[in-house]
Amino acid sequence: MDIIDSIKATISAELELFDKTFVAALETDNPILEGVNGYIYQRSGKRLRPTLVILSARLMSGEINMSTIHGAIALELLHTASLVHDDVIDNTFERRNSQSVNARWSNKVAVLSGDYMLAAALAQVALIGNIRMLNPISFVGQQLTDGELLQLNISQQSKISEAEYFRIIQKKTASLFSVCMEVGALSVHTDPESIEHLKKYGEYLGFCFQIRDDIFDYYRNADIGKPTGNDVGDGKVTLPLIHALENADQEEKKKIITWINLKKFSRENIDYINRFALQYGGVEYARSRMEEFREKAIRELDGFPDSVYKQALIDCVEFAVTRTK
Repeated sequence: MDIIDSIKATISAELELFDKTFVAALETDNPILEGVNGYIYQRSGKRLRPTLVILSARLMSGEINMSTIHGAIALELLHTASLVHDDVIDNTFERRNSQSVNARWSNKVAVLSGDYMLAAALAQVALIGNIRMLNPISFVGQQLTDGELLQLNISQQSKISEAEYFRIIQKKTASLFSVCMEVGALSVHTDPESIEHLKKYGEYLGFCFQIRDDIFDYYRNADIGKPTGNDVGDGKVTLPLIHALENADQEEKKKIITWINLKKFSRENIDYINRFALQYGGVEYARSRMEEFREKAIRELDGFPDSVYKQALIDCVEFAVTRTK
């Protein structure tokens, strides 16, 4: 049993209830939506975000309720809708080694399907019956859009600072992990100090997750199960390249920045940039920052009593920093 299967086994009954309720939330008599929803559900990945919601609730009280489940579904739908829309924005045709929705159907179908999921998320929010959970869910919806717009704006620039990079991933990735922990805790408990620790845990976990994704871009596809050079080819400057540019000699830096400005991303140029980021320590630096956030995330759990749920959350961090795809 791998680490993620071990984590999910801790809450298998709760995830079964989540899946059953999630499928019901997307029931429709529209054949196009039915096809899209089924296609997405079958390729939905590891269900990490609902797992975090449920583990947070379990850690706080040992019990969950339907508010926990509805909150988890609302957040999973927000996340999924954002991915469907992002693939249209980025003109991406592959996700999780399968065709993206826009590639399999069309941009129009993808946009409308994403909109449907957002509406379905609102329907789940209406079922929650816990006013404290509404603010973080609406907040993270704004953060996801804000982060995407910020990234679009910065992608037009030739240089991005490390601070700007972390601002983007805080909004696009870390905020959702943080809110998953907050919503799970709020569904069963109200202790502000404990909830704050769980929010910080989620944020640091999100940073680990995103930096690990960024590192994947600099290794061969066969090694990690993901295509390489995608971020560079899309004009996205991530942490390994940011650090490498800060430490390179002026001639090398000028060459790379010129390619970024002119969007000259041939396969040869992308391979050169990958080697450049490795040569100037960008990947190792990113790995060291990821390790820093790993330690911070685990420390946020220190005040909670030992339990299978606390261990599962620690294992989530280990999964984030060691996963190979």
